[in-house]
Amino acid sequence: MKKILLIAGIVLLSLTANAQEKSKGLQGVWWATGQVSFGSSKTSDAKVTSNTILPIVGTFISPDVSIGLGIGNINSTSKAGSVTTAESNTFIIEPLVRKYWNVKGGLFFFGQVALPITSGKDKISDDKISSVALAVAPGFDYVINKWLTVETSFTVLSVGSTTSTPKVGNKTTDFGFNANPFDMNPGARSIGGLNVGVKFLF
Repeated sequence: MKKILLIAGIVLLSLTANAQEKSKGLQGVWWATGQVSFGSSKTSDAKVTSNTILPIVGTFISPDVSIGLGIGNINSTSKAGSVTTAESNTFIIEPLVRKYWNVKGGLFFFGQVALPITSGKDKISDDKISSVALAVAPGFDYVINKWLTVETSFTVLSVGSTTSTPKVGNKTTDFGFNANPFDMNPGARSIGGLNVGVKFLF
């Protein structure tokens, strides 16, 4: 009888451990993704070029909730002929949180809320500009294998404020609904803009 109870206890503990392991899902798994883009536009002799580098790292704090943090910068240069009229370097920090729902198999739907905060300065005019926004972006994430996924997302709502502090003149603050927090970059995410990329798991 004692042996039967012992065997039953071992089986029960094993099943409980397996159930707990399954319920953890991706909990504790770290991931890395990011945004790298380059944009250029030209009108007559006026040319604007910009690039964005924004690596993002995060972790799953529960089987279906993940948090992340992106830190990067945007560089933008405006020229009229051979004369540089504006040259800015903008620092970005973007905390975010995601909630996942399994659609089928390796396909997941997620909702993301991000808080992009930027701070930059124009090297030519010495003007400063900063912004803070709240962006909501749903998307899909497809798991290829245990270390790689492919994801796509699109911004449906963005609200925030931008503060401009010129070297000469008064400081101004503009509030925008559905505003693009990365409006200094022509290739940046906009309302309805589609982003496609990969995410590495480790």
